[in-house]
This record gives sequence, structure tokens and C-alpha cells, in this order.
Amino acid sequence: MLSGVASAGDTFWITVGDEALQVLQSQSLAASVQPLRTVTPASNAQRGLTGGERVHLVKLTAAQMAQLSAGVHDTLKRCGGFVAHTTRADADATLTALASGTAPKLAALTRPSYTIAQQTVVNGMLPQMQATNIGQTITDMSSYANRYYTTTNGANAAGWLKNKWTTMTRGRSDIKVEAFTHSWKQTSVILTITGTDAPSEIVVMGAHLDSINGSGTTESTIAPGADDDASGIASLTEVIRVLVAGNYKPKRTLKFIGYSAEEVGLKGSADIAAQHATQGANVVGVMQLDMTNYQGSANDIYLYTDYTDATQNDFVAKLIQTYQPTLKIAYDKCGYGCSDHASWNAKGYYTSMPFESAFSQYNKKIHTSGDTYAAMGSQANHSLKFAKLALSYAVELGSGTGSGGGGTTTPQTQTFTGSLTLNQTKSFGPFKSAAGTAFTAKTTGTGDIDLYARKTSVPTTTTYDCKSDGSTSTESCSINVTATGDVYVLLKGYAAGNYSLTVNYATPKP
Repeated sequence: MLSGVASAGDTFWITVGDEALQVLQSQSLAASVQPLRTVTPASNAQRGLTGGERVHLVKLTAAQMAQLSAGVHDTLKRCGGFVAHTTRADADATLTALASGTAPKLAALTRPSYTIAQQTVVNGMLPQMQATNIGQTITDMSSYANRYYTTTNGANAAGWLKNKWTTMTRGRSDIKVEAFTHSWKQTSVILTITGTDAPSEIVVMGAHLDSINGSGTTESTIAPGADDDASGIASLTEVIRVLVAGNYKPKRTLKFIGYSAEEVGLKGSADIAAQHATQGANVVGVMQLDMTNYQGSANDIYLYTDYTDATQNDFVAKLIQTYQPTLKIAYDKCGYGCSDHASWNAKGYYTSMPFESAFSQYNKKIHTSGDTYAAMGSQANHSLKFAKLALSYAVELGSGTGSGGGGTTTPQTQTFTGSLTLNQTKSFGPFKSAAGTAFTAKTTGTGDIDLYARKTSVPTTTTYDCKSDGSTSTESCSINVTATGDVYVLLKGYAAGNYSLTVNYATPKP
């Protein structure tokens, strides 16, 4: 995982987070580099922006850029931290958007209704998904010495993936597999299933096909990248296999993308997202699978909340609760420029990134020769969870058309803040919610605040449709609204504390 877009020539305009800037300034060739501009991202719950980590603009030479890339991998041993830009103007536009908490407005963009209504189709397909198939694809991709974006191995790995997807989908005239050419050796790979009813509405699911070893980038450098990110590619490949086997034909267009050059800074996804934005493409949702097979934490799937879309994240959580109800969901953040979803988020598209672990507990073997399938026990059981999630995402979004089920609803987000003393309660609402939509409520804060939600009338601590009463003030409730009506929320101070309550719902259009 990482982020950015390389510029032409020897000059690189880079936007970089605090940690990556410190790494950069510790390098021999970049010790004197100072930011040309610094912003603090404005708080914006819908885009997942927070006011924590600052983002800086720096201008680097090719040699300094190489030291930054190597330093982030070697020192931080983590995902992301910087994004590169083709021009100063593009970098400035990015910082301005971050500072204001806004994103580019895409006039044609459709907000889906996020109604879950394809249980028969999805439940019929999920049992067909096999961890052994995912494991075989991980094994095949990690058999290359490396998949670095400038090496022959990297180019060959992209060619192998294109051939595999082409072979899997042979005989389907509505499916095409293409190589997306960049200004470097390795291509990206895009599989498109054209929608039957709304082909201009596009659902994107992606993973990156390149790999890296922080100690070197030669043809012979060993960088198997089994978890990072052969596991994501393999999860998507199993989704494709099952969709084709079931002769599934979506109403919306589905695109499965294997991105090139993510490890050196989202170079491939930046090109592809920029092309879609320039063309005014109506991409209604984006999901990124970057590392899916290392369960380093107690919970099963972590939804990253920064540089993603809050409303779509709620939908993804509901997909997990509906189709894999035994899984444990948690939330975390991965910082600036974390993976390929950031390229789409920067263009104003709705993005989500479900991840294999908490950010602080991710696979420490990534970016080394030790990131192998054997190191993960030569099994892909954890990846299977993500493949099932991606399939449910593909079918539920792929089977709908239009905004809010034909433009009949309007998404709403409201935030309330305050404090509660011991045993004090406070109610909120009514929130007029449309039939066939989801109502979600989430709290963060201090102390221990319990959350209750109920349709029709104000909940009590004993009468409710949803309750979340953990030992902190971080709580979450979700209700399927089957008939248009009012929903109410109640907060109770189990222990005194402050709260921030955010509710997401859809109102019927007049």
C-alpha cells in the first residue's frame, strides 16, 4: 500500500503527511527540503477527513523522490503517507480541497439508494466461493520474483492477470478485459461487465497488482507481495469467477481493476481515476481491497473511515451484517494517501476500503521477501471474507439503477454534539426515512454513552429496534426502514461524558 502520481521529467510535486515529511527530511538528499505550503484537513465526516494529520506540499528531484519512497517503506513500514502530482496547480488544488473539506463536484454523479434487496441472488452465490481458489491465485501471482512497476517481472505479472481474466470470461460478449497503458512498463488491467439497464452508472472494485521490497527495486529483487496485494487481486478474481459461473448480468456496469504502480504512489489508480473524472464518468461506488489475508486483530473486517465515504461505509457495514452476520466489524484510519481508493476520493467519488486488521496491527512482513503465502499458513480463509463482501457489494450495487431507487429519495446526514451526566438521557428526531433505505446512527466521544434507535416513536432503554451499549462512547446502530416513517434516537449517559452523534438516512422526495 502507498500513494501518488509521478510527474514528467525530474521534478515531482508531492503532497505529504506529517510522518512521511519527517522521513523525507531525515534522508541525506532531502534534509533541507521545506514545505512550500501546509494545510490541516477540515473536519468533514462525509469524506472521512479529520483535522489531525497535516498535509504539506514539497518539490522534489527524482533522487529525493526515490529516497522518500524507500524511506517510507523502510522506516515507517506502513501504508501511504504521500501523493505525487503532475503539476503544482494540481497539488495546490488538492490542498485547497483538503483545507475546505470539499471535493470536486461531479454533476452527473448518482448517489445509490443503498437498499439491500438481492438476498436470493447473493445467498445463492456465496456458498460457491472457495478459499482454495483465492489461495491458488495468490500463489500464482507471488511466484514472480517481484511485480515492481518498472521490471519485466512486473509487466509479465500484469500480462498474466489479463490473460487469466480473459480466459475466465471467454464467451461473454458483455465482458471485455483490457490493458490500461501508463508511461511506465507495467500496465493496469481492467475487466468491464457492461450493465444491461444503466451502463453509464459504474461500480468499481479494485486492488493493486504490483509489489515492492523496501531494500531494492531491481529485476532480481525478491518481493512476492502475497498479502500486499496478491490477496486483494485474488479476492476479486474469485468474485469474477462466481459471477460468471452464475451468468450474472448486472444492471449497472461493473469494473474490476488491477492497478499498476500503487507501491510507488498510486500512480496507476491516479491515471485511471483522473480519466474517469475528466470524462464525467458516473462512478456510483468504489471499493478497494488492499491486503485481505492476514488477520492481525481480534475483529474480522476493519472499515477505514478517513478519505472514504461515510454513507457508503454504512452500506458496506450493513452488507457484512446481512450476508456474514458472524463477522466482527471495527473501524480505523490509515492516514493520508493510504491506498488506491484515495485517488478516487480526491476526485469526488464515493469510496470504501475494508481492511484485514487494525492499522497498527497489519502484516509486518509486507514490502519484504517474507510476504509469502506460506507465511500466512498457506490458506486464504481471511481473504474469503473479503471476497464474499466484494461479491455482495457488486450484486447489490450492480442490480440497482438511479439515485435512491429511481431518484425517489434524498440522502441526509446530521451531526449533534453535547454532554450527558450519569444516567441522563437525550432524544433526537424524528428523522423522516424512506421505505427501502437504511437508517444509521453513530456516536464517538468520552465517558460511556449508550445508543438506542427506534422506528415510529422515541426509544427507551428497554424498548428499541437497535441498541449499542459497549463500554465506551463509540457506538453504532443500523435499522432497515421497510415503510416510510419516523425514526428516533436516544442517548443515555451510562457514565458522564461528551458525545458526537451522526445520523445518516434518506428522506422521500416530494
